[in-house]
Amino acid sequence: MERKNRITGRFAPSPSGRMHMGNLWSCLLAWLSARSAGGRMVLRLEDLDPDRCCQKYCDQVMRDLEWLGLDWDNEPVYQSRRTEFYAEAFRELERQGLIYPCFCTRAERMAASAPHRSDGTAVYDGRCRRLAPDQRDTLAKTRRPAWRVRVPESGISFTDLLQGEFSEHLAQDCGDFILRRSDGVYAYQLAVVVDDACMGVTQVVRGSDLLSSTPRQLWLQERLGLPHPQYGHLPLLLAPDGRRLAKRDRDLELGQLQAQYTAPEIVGRLAFAAHLIDCPRAVTPQELLPLFSWEKLPRGDLTWM
Repeated sequence: MERKNRITGRFAPSPSGRMHMGNLWSCLLAWLSARSAGGRMVLRLEDLDPDRCCQKYCDQVMRDLEWLGLDWDNEPVYQSRRTEFYAEAFRELERQGLIYPCFCTRAERMAASAPHRSDGTAVYDGRCRRLAPDQRDTLAKTRRPAWRVRVPESGISFTDLLQGEFSEHLAQDCGDFILRRSDGVYAYQLAVVVDDACMGVTQVVRGSDLLSSTPRQLWLQERLGLPHPQYGHLPLLLAPDGRRLAKRDRDLELGQLQAQYTAPEIVGRLAFAAHLIDCPRAVTPQELLPLFSWEKLPRGDLTWM
């Protein structure tokens, strides 16, 4: 296989706490998908939010991945050190006339929004898009705005490695979304698009909770002239009572599980959930390489046992 055709996958954890089993589920399968095809893995620490992320969690993420036997190529990339790249992309969208300030408070945004078609997420109605220049000037005297991107009245479709065909009408299902918060922090949607392109990522493997983000990212890639990676959205790994895992709840976080299981035992349980082995036995990531196949992976959400 020629080097230029090799898969480049990525780990992109948010270092806001100890990783839980849902994070490790995505990391393991992203690693197996790339490495089983002779590809590369890069590590990006998505530490944009200074209120939630810190260096000690970044260091812990790397120790945990190494403990599990998951390696990566080249030096880790920290999003907090890349704001000039996001600013450049922001300015390009601004030159295209797509950016406008939003002065809405959270309460105002919720009151002016319609629920999302499936998950209840609010869809912004574009009220600040319609403000006259003098209205913006008046509001700017008392409020620092966030900045939104103006989405088109059109649909975006793509074929997911696991979920199949997925489509979303940006204006109806998403609405104008934030690219820079009122505190100046660039939003996930912009940062991830810029970084995937800069890092040469060709395959994005992540949880299905981010499936609806993909049309936004594909559209931003088009506007910025960036390549489209291949996407694979995994079923979610749920807590035993059916709840989604969350760092704030300390659900199945790795620190607690390390007291009960060895690294190969944790990997083996994840591999069993992925239908790569027929029973939950101790196994290393390297031993799973010849067993990995997208066709084997389950389509529906799973409960950690």
